[in-house]
Amino acid sequence: MVNHTLDRRAVVEILTRDRQNTLIITGLGSSSYDMHAAGDNDDIFYLWGAMGSAALVGLGLAQAQPNKHVMVLTGDGEQLMGLGGLATIAVARPRNLTIVVLDNGHFGETGMQLSHTGHGINLASIAAAAGFAETGRIWDEDGVGHLAEQIRVTASGPRLFVVQFKAENLPRSLPVRDAVYLKNRMRIHLGLSVT
Repeated sequence: MVNHTLDRRAVVEILTRDRQNTLIITGLGSSSYDMHAAGDNDDIFYLWGAMGSAALVGLGLAQAQPNKHVMVLTGDGEQLMGLGGLATIAVARPRNLTIVVLDNGHFGETGMQLSHTGHGINLASIAAAAGFAETGRIWDEDGVGHLAEQIRVTASGPRLFVVQFKAENLPRSLPVRDAVYLKNRMRIHLGLSVT
């Protein structure tokens, strides 16, 4: 059994620190709080109220912006709800999409019940079986540092990495919840008109 001791917020800060031309989509709940705690910016789209959709929104953004890297930050519970989307992403084969699953093995937003990953379901293996170009599980600082470098490199297809943490309920750092505002600021960041 691996002792999961990584600091989740420190990991998100490392992964997003030098992102250059990387756009970020966050899943519902803790991944949004973690990203906001690391620093808000116009290249981030917080996905509120769309449980299970972060990876597919990331796919759409990666297809619409092929010259930028797209990173999806999401939790294990949110990604478990969107398993079917992994097959769609594998078939689409975007070379600029990396999904990072922040996995504490629990459903943090509903009371810290043990999640499917807490029972042994391996999301990296599911992504590999679907046909992702690269997958892996990370539980140490060396792996986080290597992943931070990989995110900025174009791959041969989509990637999914699971970063494993101890289960803890951290204080919330709440970003803006206005979806129109978030959409418009991303469009302005990309040089697109606001509609």
